[in-house]
Amino acid sequence: MPKLNEQTALAMHRTMCRIRYFEEAASAKYKDGDLPGFIHLSIGQEACAVGVCATLEVSDYITSTHRGHGHCLAKGGDAKRMMAELFAKEAGYSKGRGGSMHIADVAVGMLGANGIVGQSMPLGVGAALTAQVKETGAVAVAFFGEGASGAGVAHEAMNMASLWRLPLVFFCEANRYAELSPYETHVPLANIADRAPAYDMPGVTIDGGDVVAVYETMTEAVARARAGQGPSLVEAKTYRWHGHYEGDPQVYKPEGETEAEKLRDPIPRFEAVLKESFGVTSAALEVAHAEEKTAINAAVLFAEQAPDPDPSPAGLIANVYAQTGGA
Repeated sequence: MPKLNEQTALAMHRTMCRIRYFEEAASAKYKDGDLPGFIHLSIGQEACAVGVCATLEVSDYITSTHRGHGHCLAKGGDAKRMMAELFAKEAGYSKGRGGSMHIADVAVGMLGANGIVGQSMPLGVGAALTAQVKETGAVAVAFFGEGASGAGVAHEAMNMASLWRLPLVFFCEANRYAELSPYETHVPLANIADRAPAYDMPGVTIDGGDVVAVYETMTEAVARARAGQGPSLVEAKTYRWHGHYEGDPQVYKPEGETEAEKLRDPIPRFEAVLKESFGVTSAALEVAHAEEKTAINAAVLFAEQAPDPDPSPAGLIANVYAQTGGA
């Protein structure tokens, strides 16, 4: 398989920075009381979203989870429209009516975040089946967490994908906690990927904090899917720095665990690779950080200044598929 080149590596680094600053800004604005509803952040998991989506074409599909901001950004989503959606503004992806857990951008193949645990997997089956039937050559990736791995629909999706040899990769972000429950309290085996042989598909467990490992593993899995050889199951061991939701007191985490994990921050880990393998300077990396932070600050300002949704009766029924009663 082709090795990671400098151009792709630098683009991946920028996307990791973009996700980090987007999530940090969202966290700050939520704490300020500017964002309605719940938000679920992926700080610490940037290597997963970026390593996966760097192997995909615009025409490929991803299906996401309730923790989907990073997935959308990595697939090419617009940070301004995403932030506006979090602010419940008309300029958002769903015109401010969907919120954090329902962000989608079909134009770049991001078929949507999803608040129903495990539902990204059958949606991924549908996307992959579409590509297969239409013979477009596209591939689908279904992101899910270990909390979804025990859902009945997860096993139905893997069974069906294998039966039909669909161009699909099941990508498990095993971030150690399903809502408030530690991995070992609801998963009876050490690795989710160990279930793959039961569905006659390859399964591999990797370090989800190593973006190069994610990229190289997914390059192979995506090529296999695109060649008509069927689905794969990739499990990336990662860690979410924040709680299940913003405001979660995280009393279920052992003392010192998060601080220890922050020492394995995926962004500095990748920066060390960029310096050693490609001779990228610290100054160049600092420029990338500064420019991405500026872009996210601009997205926040855009969202703050965007108009609210139309509260009139006409605005309330706009984009509603069906209605009853009078006009």
